[in-house]
Amino acid sequence: MKNHTLSKNLFLKASRVIPGGVNSPVRAFKAVGGNPLFIDRAKGSRIYDVDGNAYIDYVLSWGPMILGHAFPRIVTALRKAVEKGTSYGAPTALEVELAELVLKIYPSMDKVRMVNSGTEATMSAIRAARGFTGRDKIIKFEGCYHGHADGLLVKAGSGAMTFGLPDSPGVPKSYARNTLTLPFNDGDAFKRLVEKEGNNIACVIVEPVVGNIGCVLPNPGFLEGLRKLTRKQGIVLIFDEVMTGFRVAFGGAQAYYGIKPDMTCLGKVIGGGLPVGAFGGRKEIMSMISPEGPVYQAGTLSGNPLAMTAGIETLKELSKPGIYKALEAKSAMLEKGLKDVAKKAGISTRFYRAGSMFCTYFTDLDVTDYVTAKKADTQKFSRFFSEMLEQGINLAPSQFEAGFMSLAHSEKDIEATVTAAYNSLIKI
Repeated sequence: MKNHTLSKNLFLKASRVIPGGVNSPVRAFKAVGGNPLFIDRAKGSRIYDVDGNAYIDYVLSWGPMILGHAFPRIVTALRKAVEKGTSYGAPTALEVELAELVLKIYPSMDKVRMVNSGTEATMSAIRAARGFTGRDKIIKFEGCYHGHADGLLVKAGSGAMTFGLPDSPGVPKSYARNTLTLPFNDGDAFKRLVEKEGNNIACVIVEPVVGNIGCVLPNPGFLEGLRKLTRKQGIVLIFDEVMTGFRVAFGGAQAYYGIKPDMTCLGKVIGGGLPVGAFGGRKEIMSMISPEGPVYQAGTLSGNPLAMTAGIETLKELSKPGIYKALEAKSAMLEKGLKDVAKKAGISTRFYRAGSMFCTYFTDLDVTDYVTAKKADTQKFSRFFSEMLEQGINLAPSQFEAGFMSLAHSEKDIEATVTAAYNSLIKI
């Protein structure tokens, strides 16, 4: 058994001064039981806890560390940048350089603005869409997480076209009334709602691959249907690619699926592990943003020089030939291995992958939306998670979170993961 004494003690201390002992809910291990690990350092494909235990890491800070932890090029660049100061509250050449890189990779965007988180990016994009269209209502899809802004913490009612109810105390019902929710992958329900409410809808926001109920892929034609109907009704289509950006493909899910949204939200990878977000889109929409237009959005640390530095170095590395071919090969190797050992162990699972993000569901049903994802056996996952952690494999502490591959993961890492998975599966 691994020793977690220092992590347990730190969690007790943290619980006295931080709500739940953590600064983001899923870190608390409530979905899997036990106490969270407190991490001391990370390098390459591994993280190391305060008790000295090493783990092959598939959480990767929830996605950003696509190059692996403490990537030398980024570390070197950050050391130089920090000596110049950590924040200026004024424009820098770094902001321009990263913006130009992003626009080159995402041709659907004419302009982009940097913010500090994915939540800031999505709420700002929605505000811009409302300002541009003069409409109030938005459509989101059940199970898609777009940050913790009030109007987005909403789940669907019993019907596919009901007005949303707040999914968290503290969210006024008045906010939720303007958020319409639909099942992901239900193109017919979307069509009916747009026919009924189209003139009142400012935007549709969607994770093109749903990463916060695991990894749910779009059915053929679903995203295309969203694009066709939103264009017809003058509704702004927003792709939330905070997670899928640079994960599904270099140009994100929109490049992989061949869909051109009106606006895009990014985060995670474009900050190289530092706090960052971005939203961008068509020139006429982005020109609504202050000081160019009347839609207000601001941030003291937006465009922070350290985050811009890490983002620039990350995107330059990812643009090298062969990078995504290597990432795909590693991800495919893990996929095959996990499918094979599940079958060998006689455990019913469904494995889904989009580029270098993935999820194994403990179910014998196909997972296509929130309802089918929630039918997965969470107790079985919890036992699997604990067994994997004991064998030195760090997975997201929830059945409903995606896992991630990095370029730092070696074939030996993947082989060790697959072996650990088999040993875990036969015990649960």
